[in-house]
Amino acid sequence: MDGLANGTLMGLAVDEGRWINATSVLSTSDGSLGDDGGMEQVYSTFEDETSRFSRPLLTFAAITTILIMVTGIIGNLLTIVALLKYPKMRNVAAIFIVSLCIADCSFCLIVLPFNALRFIRGTWMHGETLCTLITFIQYGSVGVSLLCITMITINRYIMIAHYNVYAKVYKSTWIAVMIAACWIFSYGFQLPTLFGVWGRFGYNHQLGTCSILPDEHGRSSKTAMFIIAFLIPCIIIVICYSRIFWVVHASEKRMKNHSKSQSSIPNNLRSAIDPAAPLSSGSSSSANNNSISYTASSSAVKVASGRATTTAASDIRDAKAKRNEWRITKMVLAIFLSFVMCYLPITISKIVDKNVSVPVLHIIGYIMLYLSACINPIIYVIMNKQYRKAYTILLFCRPGRLLGFTHGGSSVGDSPHPQHLVAIQDS
Repeated sequence: MDGLANGTLMGLAVDEGRWINATSVLSTSDGSLGDDGGMEQVYSTFEDETSRFSRPLLTFAAITTILIMVTGIIGNLLTIVALLKYPKMRNVAAIFIVSLCIADCSFCLIVLPFNALRFIRGTWMHGETLCTLITFIQYGSVGVSLLCITMITINRYIMIAHYNVYAKVYKSTWIAVMIAACWIFSYGFQLPTLFGVWGRFGYNHQLGTCSILPDEHGRSSKTAMFIIAFLIPCIIIVICYSRIFWVVHASEKRMKNHSKSQSSIPNNLRSAIDPAAPLSSGSSSSANNNSISYTASSSAVKVASGRATTTAASDIRDAKAKRNEWRITKMVLAIFLSFVMCYLPITISKIVDKNVSVPVLHIIGYIMLYLSACINPIIYVIMNKQYRKAYTILLFCRPGRLLGFTHGGSSVGDSPHPQHLVAIQDS
C-alpha cells in the first residue's frame, strides 16, 4: 500500500513538472512515505505554486522572458560597442548610458536565465545560495539603472539650465566618481539584507519568486529601499524635468522676441538712410559732402547688414544646438517614463494583491520589470538617428565614413560651447 501511495504521488508530481521536489520529499532511506512534515511540504508546494500559476501562464511567462533576455543582451551590447567605437557618439550622457547598458546587460545575462527556468519548472530549484545571489544582483542592477537615469537627467538639467558650471562639474574624474557612486550605493545598500541584519533574501513560496523576506525580528528593507532607491530618484528626475521645461519655454520665448527685433533692424536702417535718395543741386562742396555722406551711409548699411547676417547665423547654430540638446533630453525622459511604467506594475501587484489572488497580475508585473532591461536600446533606435546609423554599421559591417562617422578623438565635458558637446545628431 505504501508503494502504491508513493507511485501515485510521484505520478502527480511528474504531471506537474516537479518530480525532483517530490522525490526529495517522498524518498527516504527505507522507501517509506516520510513524516508528516514532508507531506505538508508537498501539499504546500502544490497549493502555493501550481494552483496559483497555471501551466499555460507559466509557459507564456517563460517564452516572453527568454525573448526579453535575448533582445536585451543583443541591444545593450550593440549600444555599448557603438558608444565606445564611434567618437562622434561620445559625450557625457553617453558615458552614463554605457553604465546603464552594463547594468541592464548583467540583468539579462545573470538574472533572467534563472527566472526563465523558474517559470519553466514552476518553482525555484537552484538552492538557497543562488536564490540569495540572484536576488541581490537583480535589485542591484535595477538600482544602478535608475540611478544612471537620474545622473543623465541631472546632466541634461545642468547643460540646459546652468551651463556656466557644466565644464567644472563634468570633468573625467567627477564623472568616474558619479558612476562608481551609482554602483556602490545600489549594491552597498543591500549588504545588511545580504547578511540577514535587515531582512533577508530568500524564496517566497506565496509569490513563487526569490525576493526580500522579513528576518527573524520581522524587519525588512523593502520599504526603505523603495523610498530611498526608487521614490527619491524619481522625485529628483521630476523636479529636474520641470525646471528643464520651464527653461526651454523661456528660452524659446526670448529667441522669438530676438528674431523679431533682428529682422526689423535692416528695414529701419534702410528707411533712416536711403542710399537711393537724389543728390540736391548746389555747390560742388555740397555735392562732395553729399557724396561722402552717401558713401559713409552705404558703409554703415553694409556693416550693419554684415553684423545682422553674422548674428543670424550664430542664432541658427545656437538654435540647432539647443534643438539637439532638447531631443537628447526628450530621449532621456522617454527612458525614465518607460522605466517607471515597467517598474510600477510589479510594485502595485505586490501591494494590492499580497495573497496572489490574481496570478496574471503578478506575471504581467514580472514581465514588465524584465522588459525594462531591453527597452532602452529600442528607444535609442526610435528617437535617435545617430544610434540607428551606428547599429546599421555594426550589424552590416558598413564603413563608418559612409554614414558620417569620424575616427578622431573627442573630449568629454571640456568643450567651451554647447554645440560642441552635442555629439549625437538626432533625427
